[in-house]
Amino acid sequence: LPMAFRDVNARRHIGLQQLSSLASTGRTFLGPMKSHKFIVDESTNQSTLICSVVRLIESLDLTSAVGQLLNETIQAQNKEFKTGMSTLLFLVGAWSNAVMECLQQNVPVPAIVSVMSEGLNSCCERVQCLQIPIHDVKKELCSSRVTSKAFESKTGQAGRDGLTNPWILQCFQRGISATEEVIPINSCSRRGDDYNFNKCLVSPLAGFGSVASVVKAVGDRSSSALSGSGVTASSCITRKLTHSRHFSTLGKSCFSSQQGNFQGCLSGPSADLCGCCGLGHLAMALSHGNQTSVKLLQSIAAYQQERAECSGSSQINIAEIVTCCVVGLPESYSCVSPGFVTLVSPEQATVIKRLADKPLRILLLDGDLTEQYRHLGFNRPHNVRTILEHPNPQGGRAGDVWLSRMSDILMSFEINLVLVKGNVCKNFAERCIASRILVLGCVARDVLCAFGAATGAQAVTYLSQLNASCIGNGAWAELWKASDGRAVDLGELMPARISAGGIPLLTAVLTTALPSKARLLEDQFWTSLYRLHHALKDGKVFPGGGAVELLSLSHIQALAEQPGRPGNDRAVRELPSPWLAEYKSVVLQALASGWKQFLSVVLCNTARASSELEAGASVDHHLQKAAACGSPSAYILEEFRRGGVLRGGSDPFPDQITDLKVCDNVAAKTEAWRRALDLVLLVLQTDAEIITGPRRNQILNSPVSSEFMFL
Repeated sequence: LPMAFRDVNARRHIGLQQLSSLASTGRTFLGPMKSHKFIVDESTNQSTLICSVVRLIESLDLTSAVGQLLNETIQAQNKEFKTGMSTLLFLVGAWSNAVMECLQQNVPVPAIVSVMSEGLNSCCERVQCLQIPIHDVKKELCSSRVTSKAFESKTGQAGRDGLTNPWILQCFQRGISATEEVIPINSCSRRGDDYNFNKCLVSPLAGFGSVASVVKAVGDRSSSALSGSGVTASSCITRKLTHSRHFSTLGKSCFSSQQGNFQGCLSGPSADLCGCCGLGHLAMALSHGNQTSVKLLQSIAAYQQERAECSGSSQINIAEIVTCCVVGLPESYSCVSPGFVTLVSPEQATVIKRLADKPLRILLLDGDLTEQYRHLGFNRPHNVRTILEHPNPQGGRAGDVWLSRMSDILMSFEINLVLVKGNVCKNFAERCIASRILVLGCVARDVLCAFGAATGAQAVTYLSQLNASCIGNGAWAELWKASDGRAVDLGELMPARISAGGIPLLTAVLTTALPSKARLLEDQFWTSLYRLHHALKDGKVFPGGGAVELLSLSHIQALAEQPGRPGNDRAVRELPSPWLAEYKSVVLQALASGWKQFLSVVLCNTARASSELEAGASVDHHLQKAAACGSPSAYILEEFRRGGVLRGGSDPFPDQITDLKVCDNVAAKTEAWRRALDLVLLVLQTDAEIITGPRRNQILNSPVSSEFMFL
């Protein structure tokens, strides 16, 4: 029964205020230069580093109704696209403030809802003209390097970022020295599929000492060492931003990462496509400046494209990709490894050493490997009475019987390797280790499917279902080795690699010396991967760098200045004409303010403007230039082809035509807009918050008790 309620639809709407407050926490996540946040668990005093809206929302106290709605909206966007959450969260806050300004001016709620909805629909239709087909993007990104080289020869800066020579880049991309032989991906044989594979794929910073020396001889005239960091930076490190999702321009940004006797240079996009038909360039354009993920994606794209040549497919198969975070190694050791890489205990590592170089018989288990596990939908017999539901696995006769019976089943079929989708009984895992049987739990379903296809194994739900036809052959296990060939022993957990002949599975091994950064690197990798996946799925992309937002802003301002209705919505037609004419301009300007704030904050976050006032003036300047051109879309596309939509006089090379194009996903961006506005308008149309449950005294003693009416 209702206990109390309060009016939330006052002039200063409580729900919109809560939305605005929650959205402000992710303001610094907008744009390519994201500010990291530390999330500290007060109960354990442990902290983790985050740089994504999803991790932020997981860490916030979202017990309020508005907070739960926001969480559901963010999770829906993340589940479908894995990208666009920062845009969604920011626009939720910007449009919440804009709607509250409309309420302050006594604009009726029906007018706000109708005009904003029609305005957004009109914008989504208008920006369709900016879509660029994927094949055109590949051609433009590849051909743009010709323009870049002409510019270099003209200015004498052929090595300004050390990555403009295709020969150098080919060596860099494949992770080998300039004097070494290039090993094609398809030249790997059975175990060579694995042992030589790392030589074919990219380790983002490692293995190109010869390249570094060539780069330095050509273009790096002055460099200074950052003491104690092992990193050499060129004198041009004063560039505010070298490769960005927004407003990118190409300048010098040469780094050397020392790894033993190796030095490397990381900057800019790759010239070599790794035989992946332009997917390397497309991955760079969609990376929004995340260099490490780009190199891994280029390796994955090259390998999968090589396998798919017979079918002519250009899609990225996400089901064949997994990640493994290895803490304790520098980030330069990140690489792509064939097969399944996972972390194992020292005891399991001992078993792997004994099983090395031996073909293994593999079993796949689609469930938990525990005595009490029952599959979903299991119904107990009606005529059986349960005496003991959960026997103690640590001891007791019943538990020992189950352990012995399951161990006997595995040994009778001479099984060496068991991959389990769910959890594994601790005591049973210890028995298997003693019997030199490797059991790995919490393995993803896609991994089980990949091993099933490669070895002929068939997954079972219970060990008691096992028969000879369910067992696979041809798998092997070994300890994972770093790019320099040495095995990695990190103490508590060690990386191991499980593989099989012909398995398409790839593992992106993400290394870091900071435990709190592991989740951050994993999130960044998956975001970049899904951007590439959705771009190929849509078959088209938007130009990045604020192009779409700028055209939307220009279009809405033009609509606000036109007489008449913004659309043919029935609710709009039913509004009185004088009433609509009075409020239409106000509401559309409020809608436009969201995109203007978006562009202004990105300019500030990327150090292109010292304040939002200066950023707003810069946006207005570009709007005037677009209007003067007569066709805002043509102006924006031309600016994009020149290297950036919102370039300004603060750029070191303002007149330079660059080859660093950035792109955005089409469906993810427009859906983020729609979800943000739908959430704001849903909260706007909520008139009361009804509270039930035993919280009367808590509310009475709270500072907001005056807002409630108790029943």
